[in-house]
Amino acid sequence: MPASSLAPLYQQAAEATAQGSKSFYFATRFFPADLASAAHAVYWFCRYTDDLVDECATVEDGRRQLEAWASLLAHAENHTVDHCVLSVFLDTVRRYQIPREYPFELIEGMRMDLNQTRYETFEDLRLFCYRVASVVGLMMCWVIGFENPSDREKAAPYAIDLGIGMQLTNIMRDIGEDLGRNRIYLPLEDLGRFNYREEDLRARRHTAAFEELMHFQVARARSYYERGNAGIPLLHRRGRFAVKVASDVYREILNAVESSNFDVFEKRTVVPASRKYWLTARSFALPIARHSAQRLAFWRH
Repeated sequence: MPASSLAPLYQQAAEATAQGSKSFYFATRFFPADLASAAHAVYWFCRYTDDLVDECATVEDGRRQLEAWASLLAHAENHTVDHCVLSVFLDTVRRYQIPREYPFELIEGMRMDLNQTRYETFEDLRLFCYRVASVVGLMMCWVIGFENPSDREKAAPYAIDLGIGMQLTNIMRDIGEDLGRNRIYLPLEDLGRFNYREEDLRARRHTAAFEELMHFQVARARSYYERGNAGIPLLHRRGRFAVKVASDVYREILNAVESSNFDVFEKRTVVPASRKYWLTARSFALPIARHSAQRLAFWRH
């Protein structure tokens, strides 16, 4: 458990998580208390880092703030630091032995966000998704742990894929919002493939070509969810259900984007709390129903 002196800061981390991502916070409610606190600390660090980029006055200002943040993180690894976000994050890093390269990879992803407002190919975008989303999943793998410690390396590719699926979902949901920031995350090679120009996107034209482009993006994201979900059983039982809840909720956002006929230019798709609870109940009930069916089949034989 967190040191008692840090308890107020961990509470701040929980509040920041609840305010910053309702879906992520909802999933953490299914962790035991110690894992939830660690998840909130990880989220707070990631959110704070992301805000340095999203809320900067100018690109140069964002670069300066990001460099100062990276320097403070490097210094704080071996020294006491008077910063609320880093205090709880580094406490979590030390307690769960999270590799130091992961938070620095996240910062590299934010550097990409400052310096690159277009992605030519999916491979370019995939690297961005890895840095800003997959590394979060990898950090959480260290927090949650594994039923078999030897599964750590085996689980990494699954965590990476699940993070990419979630980030692709965010990208599709936030197309209109990102255009307002002069950012286009859909790969330009995909726009060309479906004969949908960057000018069409900027003009927010909802055409047949746009729908074909988006169906392609949805199929790609779903393939990452399928691969990523296959690794959830490798996680320790104390944490795997919460990860399944997070995956289900984010995948439901993807479904909602698709069912809205890709109405993403002027609104941000959300999943109502009632739907999240329904998905959670379904995830909880399915293994029980499957086990009951297996027992019934056994006795019939």
